[in-house]
Amino acid sequence: MSRFRFGNAPCSWGTLEFENATGSQTGYAQMLDELAATGYTGTELGDWGYMPSEPEALRAELEKRSLVMLGAFVPVALRDAGAHASGIANAVKTAKLLAAVASDPPPYLVLADNNGTVAERTMNAGRVTPAMGLSPAEWRVFASGTNELARTVFGETGLRTVFHHHCAGFVETADEIATLLHLTDPELTGLVFDTGHYCFGANDTGVVEALNRFAGRVWYIHLKDCEPSVAARSRAEGWDYFTSLRHGVFCELGRGCVDFAGVLRWLAARGYDGYALVEQDVLPGMGAPRESALRNREYLRSLAAEIA
Repeated sequence: MSRFRFGNAPCSWGTLEFENATGSQTGYAQMLDELAATGYTGTELGDWGYMPSEPEALRAELEKRSLVMLGAFVPVALRDAGAHASGIANAVKTAKLLAAVASDPPPYLVLADNNGTVAERTMNAGRVTPAMGLSPAEWRVFASGTNELARTVFGETGLRTVFHHHCAGFVETADEIATLLHLTDPELTGLVFDTGHYCFGANDTGVVEALNRFAGRVWYIHLKDCEPSVAARSRAEGWDYFTSLRHGVFCELGRGCVDFAGVLRWLAARGYDGYALVEQDVLPGMGAPRESALRNREYLRSLAAEIA
């Protein structure tokens, strides 16, 4: 039986990586204080520069709250071979900071496409068709960049890379996830399975079935819920990804369509001993993050108790 450990992330406090999602952000100190106070013991880094980027300062902030650094999200426009070198350099810089503050478990470099930057994918998040996807040649470039980045990060820092499938990027649907995994080295690149992005992006609530499909590559898990009525309205009215976010497509845990009890049972059955990271993506100024974080933690605590 797994000993469930739960973290939360800056995105749950409105700190997102998208340029057009900026606004009045909650400072990192308040975010970490509230994260720890609501019962989480791990976090991710957030955008570079949001938390301290000097190892001793970052370590001090984590240690005084008894928090573990779990990873950092690094977007790279992997379809573009010309973006690979700068993307790899940024990933290595980020991974070196992670490695300098690593504890148990070691953090991951969380790689993703440069989501939200290609108009067609952003406009059609949650309803993309195969015709909107990558060509075979583009897939080869995308996968080559992924492999090179993961190999370089591991070689320079010893940290492993997980790919984050994500709405408004080129790896969103179940088949796109499968294609990426087929084309990448299973020794170098794992998958961070995000429950909410899967339900919205793949238009599929069968998260346990998806976990079974990708089981050999799932190294890390993000717990996010998806409000099905908002997702349905997004598809019907043709919203772009950011409009869907503003309408709360990623709701508090237990209020959407994700079978979290099934997910935790799946993790327990496989002896998963890493962290499960809560993410409730909100735009700056939306909702009451501390209260949501507390309700999400209490919900997970009740599920974990039932499974135990």
